[in-house]
Amino acid sequence: MFGIYLKRELGRRKKAALVIALGLALGIALVITVSSVSAGMSKAQDKVLQSLYGLGTDMTVTKAQSAPTSGGSGGPSFKFGAKSSSSTKQSSDRVMTQGGQALKSTLVTKVAGQKGVESAVGALSLNVTKVDGSFTQGKAKSTTGSSNNSGGQGQPGGGSGGSGGGQPQVQGGGANFNVNSYSVVGVDVAHQGLGPLASMKITSGKTFTSSQTGTKVAVVSKSYAKEKKYKVGSTFKISGTKFTVIGIATPDSSESSTDLFIPLKLAQTLGDAKNEVTTIYVKATDSKQISTVKKEIQSNISGTTVTTSADLASTVSGSLSTASSLATSVGKWLSIAVLAAAFLVAALLTSSAVSRRVREFGTLKALGWPSRKVTRQVVGESMVNGLIGGALGIAIGVGAAYAVTAISPKLTAQMGSTGGGGGMGGGPGGGGPGQQSTQNTLEIALTAPVSLTTIALAVGLAVTGGLIAGAMGGWRASRMRPADALRSVS
Repeated sequence: MFGIYLKRELGRRKKAALVIALGLALGIALVITVSSVSAGMSKAQDKVLQSLYGLGTDMTVTKAQSAPTSGGSGGPSFKFGAKSSSSTKQSSDRVMTQGGQALKSTLVTKVAGQKGVESAVGALSLNVTKVDGSFTQGKAKSTTGSSNNSGGQGQPGGGSGGSGGGQPQVQGGGANFNVNSYSVVGVDVAHQGLGPLASMKITSGKTFTSSQTGTKVAVVSKSYAKEKKYKVGSTFKISGTKFTVIGIATPDSSESSTDLFIPLKLAQTLGDAKNEVTTIYVKATDSKQISTVKKEIQSNISGTTVTTSADLASTVSGSLSTASSLATSVGKWLSIAVLAAAFLVAALLTSSAVSRRVREFGTLKALGWPSRKVTRQVVGESMVNGLIGGALGIAIGVGAAYAVTAISPKLTAQMGSTGGGGGMGGGPGGGGPGQQSTQNTLEIALTAPVSLTTIALAVGLAVTGGLIAGAMGGWRASRMRPADALRSVS
């Protein structure tokens, strides 16, 4: 009886039911779209942070660069020995640690032992400046013969007289040098799942093995390999040490700031930093307790700077940051406002429809229908309207999210990095001593993934909307009396 009457009444009031369903659908669709775009923003920000950290890295521990001592510039210097040949080729590599003041390797074990830390691994960031070229010696020549100028002035090295031999002059000679700077990171080959190499994918060759702690091999980033025309098996030298390329790596998210990866022990030898690291990568046992772990490390290990993903997120600017703020604040509040309006309109329309069914409900009560049965009938009709609206809303919302993903609008993320170790400069590719602050701009394609949680939320909203409308209409229907039906008969 309930189902038959419900079907008949909905069929009689198709237009009214459709208006109520569409109102709920628009509100639900907006909620799905905003939720999906917000999830896409969060995913895009995660990609940006992964390019700065490594996959699975929750925080980094660094130490700020100390001020240079008086009389020391802290900059690179090159010394070439003088030789007697007229044209001499010279080459020199200057290897310097970067990203902050070096930390003792023993601190890695100490950090790993802190409460809430699952694992920790150290890395050493180096900057190599290679200068190569040649000096050409000039030749000393003396000017002889008389001069046509009476005063002899204006002649280089000329005397005051108008004739006689001039002083020897150096002619020709000079120097021609090329300067090439690139970044090198020493990684712990026994723990590659955490740290700078974790965010790289080997596209050619292979990565390090745990036994290659002292082997002269390297993994090269794809962009640097393309620039230098390196392939697997190619060789190169750093400060006279010959390395063999065993793998080409591509970053999982964005461009890598590191050109070369070598075993940590070799990097320490090249950088004259025995048993030292510049960055400690940390993974927490519980991602929800990162702030607590940060305080634990700062409290027990003085003089260090602990940087979390939340700290890095605050430094990301550009259209990604602006769009994320709009989606989080304006978008969500707009969704709530539209949804509340849709619920209110559905409730008012349902109540208005009940008021036009005075004769119907009054007659039903006269036939013996109790108030709860009349209320159940109205709530049932509203629930069906709500479910129809939910289905339409899910279809519209998923379609809008799919359109955003198909268009994939480009968003930019600007990440400021500063020298001196703290913050983002503390990781690989960070600023070295005296390096000016820079900004690295990344371009991220926006997607709008729709999760099962979002669909479940939409269904819940549809049911809630139907209940609110039904409750209001049912309450009004339950107050009707059989006498009202008799008054309405003309």
